[in-house]
Amino acid sequence: MGKIIGIDLGTTNSVVAVMEQGEPVVIPSSEGARLIPSVVAVNPKSGERLVGQVARRQAVTNPDNTIFSVKRLMGRKFSDAEVQRALEILPYKIVDRPNGDVAVVMGGKEYSPPEVSAMILQKIKHD
Repeated sequence: MGKIIGIDLGTTNSVVAVMEQGEPVVIPSSEGARLIPSVVAVNPKSGERLVGQVARRQAVTNPDNTIFSVKRLMGRKFSDAEVQRALEILPYKIVDRPNGDVAVVMGGKEYSPPEVSAMILQKIKHD
């Protein structure tokens, strides 16, 4: 029988677990943490992508290029009331794409919320 894996891609943190002998066992990240912050950033000097704890640590010094709470924007149009509220409180740039979809700007490039979420999932898979 194959392994059963569960992934919680959360607004604040993400976690992955595997079923072992009928019980879920959380798989720690490469840093040893059970929770991975759902945060993605780009270092403005090097262009390096940062995901998880390392991205969260530099958020205060790099707020324009640090994306968090992106799940709130998932599947929404720019005109949606939730997106308009997010524009008022989130420090990073949220833009309206030509088709009305939402994108966030990080490192001078636009990313859709699913693309940012995929970066978090890539980190989980790599760890």
